[in-house]
Amino acid sequence: MVTLILLFVFFSPKVIKFNDTPVERNPHSTSVVVYADQSGGLIFEVDAKAIHPGDDSAVRAQLLRIIEPISGESSITRYEPVPDKKGKVLTYKVWVSRQ
Repeated sequence: MVTLILLFVFFSPKVIKFNDTPVERNPHSTSVVVYADQSGGLIFEVDAKAIHPGDDSAVRAQLLRIIEPISGESSITRYEPVPDKKGKVLTYKVWVSRQ
């Protein structure tokens, strides 16, 4: 009986298609750094290459689309661009509150 059970356990995945393979996801190819602030919230630093410039609501939507797969359902309390010495935006610093 034990032999039959072992045969079933080891050979059934090769014969029976259980359709239990993980779904392939294409994660964002951006670098995101997450750290906590003093009040217990989260601060995300998102690479500026992933964000297309636009009005405030478009930038917030793009940032939220990148952040939500990492943090779950959340809302952006504020964000600010972090420029280099020449004024080019390198990253966006985003303060997030989880819901």
